[in-house]
Amino acid sequence: MTNLSTLHKSRTLCLVIGCFLSGLLLTLPVLATSGDKTIRERIKERRSDAQPDVPITKPGDYERSLLHDGVNRHYRIHVPRAYNPATPTPLVVAFHGGGGDSDYMAQDKYYGLISKSDAAGFVVVFPNGYSKFRSGKFATWNAGACCANARDKNSDDVGFVRAMLRKVSAELMIDRQRIYATGMSNGGMMSYRLACEMADTFAAIAAVAGTDNTLSCAPRKPVSILHIHAANDDRVLFNGGAGEKFRDESKVTDFISVPATIAKWVKQNQCGSQPRRVLEKPGAYCEQYSHCAGAVKVQLCVTETGGHSWPGGSKPRGDEPPSQAISANDVMWDFFSQ
Repeated sequence: MTNLSTLHKSRTLCLVIGCFLSGLLLTLPVLATSGDKTIRERIKERRSDAQPDVPITKPGDYERSLLHDGVNRHYRIHVPRAYNPATPTPLVVAFHGGGGDSDYMAQDKYYGLISKSDAAGFVVVFPNGYSKFRSGKFATWNAGACCANARDKNSDDVGFVRAMLRKVSAELMIDRQRIYATGMSNGGMMSYRLACEMADTFAAIAAVAGTDNTLSCAPRKPVSILHIHAANDDRVLFNGGAGEKFRDESKVTDFISVPATIAKWVKQNQCGSQPRRVLEKPGAYCEQYSHCAGAVKVQLCVTETGGHSWPGGSKPRGDEPPSQAISANDVMWDFFSQ
């Protein structure tokens, strides 16, 4: 009886294994040929599905990722203390500089965006650029003529932003009329690309130390533009070109000047040709062009000092500290709130 029982169990086990192998053989071709995705990419998707995101149930900081164009992309979300899921809330998307990452951009001691988010009541999202490293470090944005691997690989960063915003809007009560972009250096350049290609989504952008280096620009509607730049920027030069501190110029471009960038958007938005001074204080001034199509604005703020930096912020390195004459966050939010 023992032998018969053992034989019966063995046959049953063989049948189970056979069914599993048959199912596996039937599944593998589907994985290999479904769309344009490889088996490895499908496995990544299944792992992502198996580890759902922690639901956003209260204010705080959250990490997210999504698979886009075969690449696992990451972003961080900060939900302000005053967030009410029943009330549409403004959203600011903050793009880090070239060679940086979302973790660095989200550090309050350097940029202060989380503190500003809590004070003003907007959600802030920190997306991570394209990186060849699994860690996501040393990332860049494909902003057109700049920069580095994101540009050279023709990374679909606009598509990533669209996918990210769909996911964020599904999790949070976002005011669709009050979505804004800001960024530092290469991140500011990415903001200009979004103004060109996602004008139906972004109501305004604020670029800091990064000019418009897009390869083409045909926005569907007018977009408000704020540009903040130090007159003595030694990397993205105020009057055009790349500074000597860029060790490998092949990673950047011959940057468009600040005056040319402003002139482009004054014309693009059909604004009046003469600006008015809206802020003047020791070390900084702001000029605004109005009477634009769609009631948008174009504004330029210039600091005398600070080099390549975020005014009002701080730096970990020993080069010239950011100007404290103005706060980029305060000027930005005042502009967005107009």
